[in-house]
Amino acid sequence: MPAIEIVEADITTLRADAIVNAANETLLGGGGVDGAIHRAAGPRLLAACRALPQVRPNVRCPTGQARITAGFDLAKFVIHTVGPVWHGGARGEAELLASCYRESLRLARENGVRQIAFPAVSCGVYGYPRDHAAAIAVREVHAWQAANARAPSVIFCCFGAGTCSAYRREIAMAEGEDFGRGGA
Repeated sequence: MPAIEIVEADITTLRADAIVNAANETLLGGGGVDGAIHRAAGPRLLAACRALPQVRPNVRCPTGQARITAGFDLAKFVIHTVGPVWHGGARGEAELLASCYRESLRLARENGVRQIAFPAVSCGVYGYPRDHAAAIAVREVHAWQAANARAPSVIFCCFGAGTCSAYRREIAMAEGEDFGRGGA
């Protein structure tokens, strides 16, 4: 199975084929990781995002989906995904977040990406609890890698020690489960 790595860093400093952007539905930039990715990739990223078709007024990428553009000054590709805003968990947030990871990995595979870096999607201003988000992210990446021979290696790039710890706990539990089933 391809590797999974966890790092505490600024995602714009990583070297990977694709950097995942925790975007908003407009794909026109914003705060947090979204703004940092747009700044690092340069102004051509905004132009590429504007060129993506709107699926409804001011929405280029609905929540739970992903879109891919060139990465310009940042990476070969930027994969933009829109995570859910946390409303307590009763509005389908878990499935929408899981879909963000599946759709990003699908686009990575379709575009020959060998290494992809994810931020903690929805854990910033969208308020998703990091422990729940880490569990979903790790589960989806493990499942994708197990089911897809050409799955890319993954870097979970965490902003802050607490988020990093949450991802490390989830990886340790997932690897323990794999080991207990006779997996790698």
